Order: sequence, then C-alpha cells, then structure tokens
Amino acid sequence: MRIGMTLMRQRRSPVAKMGEFLAAVASQGFLQQALLAGLLASLGCGLIGPFVIIKRIAFLAGGIAHSVLGGMGAAVYFGFDPLLGALLAAVLAALLIGWVRLTWHTGEDTAIGALWAIGMAIGILFISRTPGYTTDLMSFLFGNILLVPARELGFMAVLDLLLLGTVGLFYRQFVAVAFDEEFARLRGVPVALFYLLLLVLVAITVVLMIQVVGLILVIALLTLPAAVAGQWTRSLAAMMLVATLLGAALTSGGLALSYAPDLPAGPVIILLAGAIYLISAVAAGIRARQLARRAALQAGVIR
Repeated sequence: MRIGMTLMRQRRSPVAKMGEFLAAVASQGFLQQALLAGLLASLGCGLIGPFVIIKRIAFLAGGIAHSVLGGMGAAVYFGFDPLLGALLAAVLAALLIGWVRLTWHTGEDTAIGALWAIGMAIGILFISRTPGYTTDLMSFLFGNILLVPARELGFMAVLDLLLLGTVGLFYRQFVAVAFDEEFARLRGVPVALFYLLLLVLVAITVVLMIQVVGLILVIALLTLPAAVAGQWTRSLAAMMLVATLLGAALTSGGLALSYAPDLPAGPVIILLAGAIYLISAVAAGIRARQLARRAALQAGVIR
C-alpha cells in the first residue's frame, strides 16, 4: 500500500505537485522556516559571491569552508553551539589563509589545501570523541534546510545584517581591491586590510549557508548564482542584485522540487544551480558570437 501511494505521488503532474508543495508551505511551519533560511542564505551569496568570482578566490573560499568542520566538532565536544564554533573557525581560517596568500606568494595552494584537510580531520576526530556521538552534526556536511530551527534563523539574520552593513560601508574599497589591487594601493587604500576583511566576509557567508546546502556544497551556492549573474550584467551592483534574486529562486525552487519525491533539498538546489549555470553559459556564448558577428558585419569585415 505504501509503495502504491508513493508511485501515485510520483505520477502526479508538475502542477499538482507544486500545488501540494504550496499547500504544505501554508500549513507547515518547518517548510516556512526552510524557505526563510534559503532567502537569508541567498542574500549572503548575492552580496559576497560576486567578489569571490571577480577576485577568483573560490579555492580560498573552499579552504575556509572545509576548515569550519574543525570548529564545529570542537564546539560540540565541549558543549557549545556548533554554529558558534563554525563562525570562529571560519574567521580564523580566513585570516590564516589571507596571511598565507599575502606573505608567501609561492606554494599558497599547498598551504591552503593542507589547512583544508587539517580542519576536516580535526572536526572528524572531535566528532568521533563526542560522548553519545551524534549523527545530527553530519548533516552540516551535506545540509538539511528542513531542520533549521527558529533560533538559528535569527542568527542567520544577524549575519546578513553584518554582511550588508560592512559591504555598504566599505563598498568602494572592496570594489577597488577586487578589480585592481595595484591601483587601489596607489589610491591609498590599505589593500591587505580590506583583502583580509573580504575573506572574513566570505567566512561569515560560508557559515550562513552551512545549514542550507552543507559544507561540501557551499562553494557551489556561493559561486554559481554570481557566475550566472556575471554573464548578463555589466556592473557589480547589478551582479549582486541578480545573484541574490537567483539564489532565492534556486533555494526555493530546489526545496519545491525535492518535496514531492522526498529527496535531500541541498543536493537538489545545487543540481538546479548547476543546470541553470550550464544553460546560461551556452546562451551567453551564443549571444557573444551573435554580437561579434553583428559588429563584424557593421565594420564590413564579413559579408
């Protein structure tokens, strides 16, 4: 009987499935909290993702993200909130990675990769030694947007306000550092300070998105909406706006698509983001060729 009901659910039309999801959202508090968590995470990836793409620091962001597990494992072992441990570990990893990048100039990839692996190893050791080993912590690796409690929504909102305030206050300095460090240095901008501050903001954004897609997939959500936005916009402000809106659409859409077949929401969100990125890349490539051909025709190069 249960198998038959599952098959009937899978055979319903997409419209019927969407109607069922919307009805569930209207009546189920955990789905409302999941949607809100996705929207809060989207604001963070929309604000910081474009800087990661423009500055080409996705690998550094990955090092920060995977180092977070060490802080989370230690926090759980000593009886603290794992998100607090994640935030402290992320900020520490951001400062260490920034210091390595600014100081060494050579071999930084190896150092970042080592920090990445060490952070995860420390986290796994602490988790394994935690009395009454809890598998709930493992959900932070892959995310579980359906289990975000109300108190952590407040924590996410505070992080969003911190990101929004910092980017708004130092927008010009961040833009200068992201696009041209040498020019920014000549203009008197303390490049090292704002570069480290940018990495700290990346760390905060990673923590913001942990519960939505998990540590393993967080870099995809941080970069893919911004990468798509960058293909269709000409200014950083527009890129931020489009990335935020796209992130909101992806998290909400992924949650809706995963509801009827009862799939993990995090991977569905990332698969949807990946599909949108591939479609956008193909469309942008076709558009670029058409514009180049039109310009050549106007210049009389080809007939």
